[in-house]
Amino acid sequence: MLLTTPLDRIFIFHDKDQEIILSDPEPTWNLQAVLNFYSGTYPILTTAKISAPVIKDDKIQYRFESVMGTKG
Repeated sequence: MLLTTPLDRIFIFHDKDQEIILSDPEPTWNLQAVLNFYSGTYPILTTAKISAPVIKDDKIQYRFESVMGTKG
């Protein structure tokens, strides 16, 4: 018999020089809803894009990648 189990999602982004790992606030939410949820706490995410998923350590990892440029 073949059994399947859903993988947990985690969300990762870089803020300054640190990697921040965020848990899934609600597994039934789509990716944009999760991004909107966390953008209230992390304003840099208001302009972020969501990368393609990567499966690692039995989790589905999504990266929030900032599209803000630097001046200068």
